[in-house]
Amino acid sequence: MGLIMTYSTMKKEKRKVIITCAVTGAIHTSSMSPYLPVTPSEISDAAIGAAEAGASILHLHARDPENGRPTQDLSVFEQFLPRIKQLTDAVINITTGGSPHMTVQERMLPATTFKPEVASLNMGSMNFGLYPMLDRFKNFTHAGERENLEKSRDLVFKNTYPGY
Repeated sequence: MGLIMTYSTMKKEKRKVIITCAVTGAIHTSSMSPYLPVTPSEISDAAIGAAEAGASILHLHARDPENGRPTQDLSVFEQFLPRIKQLTDAVINITTGGSPHMTVQERMLPATTFKPEVASLNMGSMNFGLYPMLDRFKNFTHAGERENLEKSRDLVFKNTYPGY
């Protein structure tokens, strides 16, 4: 017996969607993926590529190009933000997450300085245990990756009312 479908069941509604792309974040490391953008040039290339592929919001973190660690250093953001803004029409979303090892003031600095269209904000404090990744990865690209994961056994991502 054949399947008969009417036009109304086959018709697809056109819907607009918003695609957000976080090209790098605070959790993953170069050891976890060789494709993780770390340098400002790699971050801008990945963000521009994501926008060309259809992302309308670019959620941006910065990383220290020497050791791959998340950083809120304004000079690193200054190396990729202008190029992304110039070459895309995507909405810029700067993280206030940074890293759970940072103070709230450190995490807020790029967003308050560059004043993007959007800034992410983690609501409430949370446990941030990344240590299970120690079982998955044995060899690390950068010094300090193993220690960072190990320290997460007792790590709280702190978001208190006074922000300290």
